[in-house]
Amino acid sequence: MSFIRNILKNSRFHKDGNFFLLLNAILGYKVKKKSLYVKAFTHRSMNIKDNDGNAINYERLEFVGDAMLGAVIASYLFEEVPHGDEGYLTKMRSKIVSREHLNELGKELNLIDLVESKIPKSNFGNNIHGNLFEALVGAIYLDKGYKYCEKFIYKRVIKPHVDIETLEGRVISYKSLLIEWCQKEKKTFDYNVYEDTGNDDLKHFSVKLSIDEKVIAKARATSKKKAEEKASKRAFFAFQKEISRAF
Repeated sequence: MSFIRNILKNSRFHKDGNFFLLLNAILGYKVKKKSLYVKAFTHRSMNIKDNDGNAINYERLEFVGDAMLGAVIASYLFEEVPHGDEGYLTKMRSKIVSREHLNELGKELNLIDLVESKIPKSNFGNNIHGNLFEALVGAIYLDKGYKYCEKFIYKRVIKPHVDIETLEGRVISYKSLLIEWCQKEKKTFDYNVYEDTGNDDLKHFSVKLSIDEKVIAKARATSKKKAEEKASKRAFFAFQKEISRAF
């Protein structure tokens, strides 16, 4: 594990003795396999590899954390909502582990303050917060096992943030909901997306959302996906009563 010792010696993880103190405070226990947590907070921009040439960053731990969150949340919902069918349980789990919610959890724990990166923190996208949260969950599982991981998820996710009644009314994708409604009501829909940079430094996209060949909403954002979601949200509120009756 000489590569990990080198990271600890030459990086902020070593220079800032508060790193593991802060981490222990978040977790409620003293970490054992420090190398896992080094990886969990190492951004790919550091361009570090182990002795076998494998990249050292949090991305693989994200994969593990995502799986553990899904498993623990699925088990919780299965016990908590015995009347829920597979479709209901899937939707509820998606709401709890949505990218938006994971980003909120990462921000709540100030995980970005722990990350080691060559990129200024101001340049990170919003998803960095959720990515770090997933990586942390992955590290916990690999360090301490399922029970500790489950305990952390209950403490940081389920107990403070999961309310079944509130979640039932929460929309995680206005576009998906709108498309489902249009298909159910046999309405035609079209997202006309085009590049609209204008005088902005960043590339922007505009979208015109038409339902039954009538433009219902327009929106503009820095990605096609964001523009479509923003237009869908505006269209949802235009048809909120009709959509509520349909579902």
